[in-house]
Amino acid sequence: MRELGVGVVGCGSISDTYLRNIPLFEGLRLRACSDQHPEVAAEQAARFEIEALDSDALLRRDDIDIVVNLTVPNAHFVVSHAALTAGKHVYSEKPLAVALQDGRRLVAEAEARGLALGCAPDSFLGAGGRLARRIVDDGRVGRILAGTACIMSHGMEHWHPDPEFYYQPGGGPILDLGPYYLTALVNLLGPVARVQAHGSIGLPERILTAEGPRQGQRIRVATPTTVMALLEFAAGARVSLTASWEVWKHSHPVIELYGTEGSMRVPDPNVFGATVDYTERDGDWQVVDSSPAPFGRPNWHSRAWPASRPPQANYRGIGLAELASAVMQGTPHRSSGRLALHVLETMHAILEAAETGGTVAVGSPVERPPVLTEDDARAFARPGAL
Repeated sequence: MRELGVGVVGCGSISDTYLRNIPLFEGLRLRACSDQHPEVAAEQAARFEIEALDSDALLRRDDIDIVVNLTVPNAHFVVSHAALTAGKHVYSEKPLAVALQDGRRLVAEAEARGLALGCAPDSFLGAGGRLARRIVDDGRVGRILAGTACIMSHGMEHWHPDPEFYYQPGGGPILDLGPYYLTALVNLLGPVARVQAHGSIGLPERILTAEGPRQGQRIRVATPTTVMALLEFAAGARVSLTASWEVWKHSHPVIELYGTEGSMRVPDPNVFGATVDYTERDGDWQVVDSSPAPFGRPNWHSRAWPASRPPQANYRGIGLAELASAVMQGTPHRSSGRLALHVLETMHAILEAAETGGTVAVGSPVERPPVLTEDDARAFARPGAL
């Protein structure tokens, strides 16, 4: 298999994971990174033994085929569009763009140029996501009728040193964490048809408590931080979604689905492994561990976690490897711009419904991503990576 050169734009907190993980995957060769703060790019380049470039130089490089866009959400469109017009394939962190019309422009630009456009999250391609998909497709819980999804915490200011963008338009729990949950649900249930919602700002100010130069500062909140939505899927299932950054603790499962033949608890869509719990009719819960499968083994412990918390499977980059495979092998492209655009439109529909109190239709066409088999997933890994 030949390799595609990768250049990373944006060297913030999430770049550590990508820069560490990209060498785990076949078909990818990490070459350079860039950041609006050159000293930050230089530090990451030294750590990962690649080149530090300014963004224009990175886009001009003939040996860089894919640009990985890890900038803040409000810069996603500008950076991705510049990369596409430079003839590069693009893989972006979520969301695809902040404005819906910008997401549509990116998909149209990529398709007009014959370039691949991919977008996080790719966790649905991890071991836990594949296991949940297999249980649904095998009919073990029957046809999904209803479900719940819960995105609940007390926000970002306790761990992120500069979290202001999370609380501005383009942030909030819907646009920040919604892509994980909605992508997982679309992978399992198919596209969303329409939504209803209500939303509010519970705390108009946040105090930064994370260590750093801004510790103790106050920031104003300018986007809904609690949203309750009802999602109606084209196949008929209805799922209630609660997304809130006003919750200290809760005991809700992240995603629970109810079918004609049983129920299922889906792993946290922000991780790549974990267990899937399901019942057949009124039987006992059966717990199936995905960690032995490709990209399911725990391999990461966040610096923000207490030492007692166990590690998780974190294989961000499998979607990038899948994009490279689609380009080189002509295989299906699963973490695609079309899927990300549908998720983006769904999130905007939720926010619009929360503002108006009405029902908002979701019109962007998309199909469930093709199944990623265990053998196909294993083929993405370099020897020793699993």
